[in-house]
Amino acid sequence: MIMKKGKPSRFDVVGQLGVLRRYARSLTRDQANAEDLVQDALLKAYERRKTFKPDGDMRGWLLSIVHNTFIDGIRSKRSEERRNEQVAYLAQQSLAAPQENAVRLAQVRSAFLHLPEDQRAALHLVSIEGLSYQEAADTLGIPLGTLMSRIGRARATLRSMEERTGETRASAASHLKLVGGKDD
Repeated sequence: MIMKKGKPSRFDVVGQLGVLRRYARSLTRDQANAEDLVQDALLKAYERRKTFKPDGDMRGWLLSIVHNTFIDGIRSKRSEERRNEQVAYLAQQSLAAPQENAVRLAQVRSAFLHLPEDQRAALHLVSIEGLSYQEAADTLGIPLGTLMSRIGRARATLRSMEERTGETRASAASHLKLVGGKDD
């Protein structure tokens, strides 16, 4: 007990438990959740006990902590739900039916195999094998500029094949990623 100007002042949290539990039950509408809320709020109150003014309103201070803890929980839950919805949406968008994937892979393979030999070799070394432009040029025994021209022509040919199948350029770019350089 602390004496301040002749009247006692106490940090009496236990005396406020009934009020806190009733308020928490009205917020959560569930006994177990209310108990969890009160426990979380009391932990925060304990951590912030130095911010309580000895002559302040203990009940009001604790009720505001219960309220803010409840609101924080709602916001956190909503945020998690939004993230889960986004993940589900992205997963749904990125997972096409297995038949569509097989057909798409066959189309890409066919387009790649229909490239002229020199373009296909250059693109294969850079995009599939992961060689640098210089390593691919050395492997093919051609100048670096020639290699870059062949890769550029191969990419342009693949893009034009995609456009002929009725897909837009943006859709084609999302389906067919060429590794090892700009695809513009």
